[in-house]
Amino acid sequence: MKKLVAKVDVHDERHRSKAMRVVSGFEGIGSLSMDLKDGKLTVSGDFDPIEVVKKLRKSWRTEIVSVGPAKEDDGKKKEDPAKASQTSYSRPITYYYVAHEEPPGCVIC
Repeated sequence: MKKLVAKVDVHDERHRSKAMRVVSGFEGIGSLSMDLKDGKLTVSGDFDPIEVVKKLRKSWRTEIVSVGPAKEDDGKKKEDPAKASQTSYSRPITYYYVAHEEPPGCVIC
């Protein structure tokens, strides 16, 4: 288990959501959260931090703050569940796209 803290230069909710969607697509992500005010993205799980940062740098200026083993804090205070659900993902989101074919045109015989 690894923990990555990176500063990602996002300015609004739309870019924050897109950055979190990009990172959540990686295999092995355990938890993911981002503070919009500070621009700090926190990722933990069994993943390659270098690949995550490389992917983020394609769209945003990204700096690594820290990388290390994930720690379990027993004394950590509990967050409000409603607030936590707005700022973090616990598992990757899967999107499905369905292609529809155009119906054949009307032919008069």
